Amino acid sequence: MPQGDKSKYTDKQIRKAGHIAESYEERGVPEREAQARAWVTVNKEDGGGKKPGGSGRGKTSTTRTAEQRSASARKAAATRKRNAAAS
Repeated sequence: MPQGDKSKYTDKQIRKAGHIAESYEERGVPEREAQARAWVTVNKEDGGGKKPGGSGRGKTSTTRTAEQRSASARKAAATRKRNAAAS
């Protein structure tokens, strides 16, 4: 996704950014600056694009269980120990 691409934002997020930009423009902020500020605000409030492939911020579910993380940590510790002994 190229920089500036808004395809991962929902219709609601796009409308929200438009309203925010209009508000800035009414207060005398240049159009380009108003657009930039509007998208910064949307990203701050919503955590980025909500459609699949968006920024991914704000996801609370984990993909690995505690057992899987623990097993991975044990394997890594064993690898470090083995590598230290080989040096």
